[in-house]
Amino acid sequence: MQNTNTNTNTNTNTDRTPRMFDTVLVANRGEIAVRVIRTLRSMGVRSVAVFSDADADARHVREADEAVRIGPAPATESYLVVERLLEAAARTGAQAVHPGYGFLAENAGFARACEEAGLVFIGPSADAIALMGDKIRAKETVKAAGVPVVPGSSGSGLTDAQLADAAREIGTPVLLKPSAGGGGKGMRLVRDPAVLADEIAAARREARASFGDDTLLVERWIDRPRHIEIQVLADGHGNVVHLGERECSLQRRHQKVIEEAPSVLLDEATRAAMGEAAVQAARSCGYRGAGTVEFIVPGGDPSQYYFMEMNTRLQVEHPVTELVTGLDLVEWQLRVAAGERLGLTQDDVRLTGHAIEARLCAETVSVKEGARGFLPSGGTVLRLREPEGEGVRTDSGLSEGTEVGSLYDPMLSKVIAYGPDRATALRRLRAALAGTVTLGVQTNAGFLRRLLAHPAVVAGELDTGLVEREVDDLVATAVPEAVYEAAAAVRLEALRPRGAGWTDPFSVPNGWRTGGESKPVAFPLRATGQEPVTHTPRGSHTVTDDRVAVTLDGVRHTFHRAADWLGRDGDAWQVRDHDPVAASLDRAAHAGADSLTAPMPGTVTVVKVAVGDEVSAGQSLLVVEAMKMEHVVSAPHAGTVAELDVAPGTTVAMDQVLAVIAPTDGAAEEETS
Repeated sequence: MQNTNTNTNTNTNTDRTPRMFDTVLVANRGEIAVRVIRTLRSMGVRSVAVFSDADADARHVREADEAVRIGPAPATESYLVVERLLEAAARTGAQAVHPGYGFLAENAGFARACEEAGLVFIGPSADAIALMGDKIRAKETVKAAGVPVVPGSSGSGLTDAQLADAAREIGTPVLLKPSAGGGGKGMRLVRDPAVLADEIAAARREARASFGDDTLLVERWIDRPRHIEIQVLADGHGNVVHLGERECSLQRRHQKVIEEAPSVLLDEATRAAMGEAAVQAARSCGYRGAGTVEFIVPGGDPSQYYFMEMNTRLQVEHPVTELVTGLDLVEWQLRVAAGERLGLTQDDVRLTGHAIEARLCAETVSVKEGARGFLPSGGTVLRLREPEGEGVRTDSGLSEGTEVGSLYDPMLSKVIAYGPDRATALRRLRAALAGTVTLGVQTNAGFLRRLLAHPAVVAGELDTGLVEREVDDLVATAVPEAVYEAAAAVRLEALRPRGAGWTDPFSVPNGWRTGGESKPVAFPLRATGQEPVTHTPRGSHTVTDDRVAVTLDGVRHTFHRAADWLGRDGDAWQVRDHDPVAASLDRAAHAGADSLTAPMPGTVTVVKVAVGDEVSAGQSLLVVEAMKMEHVVSAPHAGTVAELDVAPGTTVAMDQVLAVIAPTDGAAEEETS
């Protein structure tokens, strides 16, 4: 057994020349597993997928050369169980493990366990993961290497008083950040020194709940910042290069939604300086493999860039770098892990053209009275159409029949567009999103398409707060009339008699009555999250098995269709038949009461009340969790719990009734006054 990299990972080789692996286990799921398997196939390397019971028929399972069940649906009983992953590798003869991103990709314990089991972990050493996973140690390490860092606190284990003192010394606004975390969890922006104590306590609570570690640091807040990251690639022989930058400033709740390469903000001198800083950051921790160094950059002065953190894995947005450099980053991850030298210098790296990526997520983004925006969605993919064509790439884990549940991350796929310039890439990506069809599951495709058409985005005038500021103009708040027209047309067509010969005039859906009078046919309909409507078709239409076209006021609207779903330009609507009689009976049964419904498909994790309990307006009653997001369901007014239909652990669908609150006398009136 030969040691082929800087730690003790091994790859069987008798002539001491680096040799590619025969079999690699992919310790992940969804689109990243499919992405890694694609490169393994192109390299002639056998792939092994792992799957939970929820993913038994998933696309990554079908595309791998072999697949191993590793447990029940919850990730804590399958994808996050190190022992089961190692057992799967041993059973299938895998020599290496690719962790993808998410799950255990940045888990130093998993990397160390692979090493101890004689497996090559396709990523950096466990020590590098641990170092860069601790934001405080990482900041101190790169600072010592000459990399500029955001002014902030120093040292770990600071008390609340020490954090408050550091914040006052820096000067508000400041950002409180968990040392162990990521994804925006536990981060608190504090502008008023008077609330520092409360915000520190709240940040600690969330950090402890999310990461099991409430260690915090405090940093200067930069207003209207840009988030720019540098892709680095390092081998086990001391060679490190950077592959240019990615602009990741379009974010919502600290989560990236659009990424592009290169950034319009940087000139060649700044790009080179930031790239060299990223290389030094990688060297400071003895990095090996593909990694990303993230910087925060004042939009008004890009020369003042500051290190934020290093992601010790492949990034979600790696395809944009691949498209502008012509390099396959997964292939290079494997080559480096197998002990090969990079074989390219910094002068060999060229950025050509422009690439932009959009993250397609299972989300409900329509808003009813501002109350339902960006919540996880779910369902079965009934009809799937993923974009393709010149300059368009789709990385996806979807197929028709895929069940999208609430157990895993909501990202379903990524749509990426490349062009010779930014304008072309933007145009191609907007068109690709308009052509994306995922009927059966609500996604954010329409929202992303509108975001990419926003004047500030088109002009490249980006910052991390842009999406939150402009969200009201980017989210569709009403269902277009053409949707109801199309839904009614489908139902009208279903009523038409089939076959040749005499037709009973009473069976023709045209409202004909004896005496020559006619009454237009009307259909009671209800779109998800909207009030019911009664729609009478007034235009012409054409209905097929997978399409419906309607013409209103001289304008033709064409929709994709599947069951009671309709889709167009990236948006999708589920329009069901509405039974006004049943609804009336339900209202009568719960006269004056409010039914609390699930805001998203998920699992009830907390129930704080019982039938008969008195509750106050705004009191927290239940918690529904889905796709790493918790939603608190609160009492709409003071009253009594009349019904409670769920318990902790209950799986619920969107809009499923959870409880019914009967108001106390005058409570409902007070709420609406």
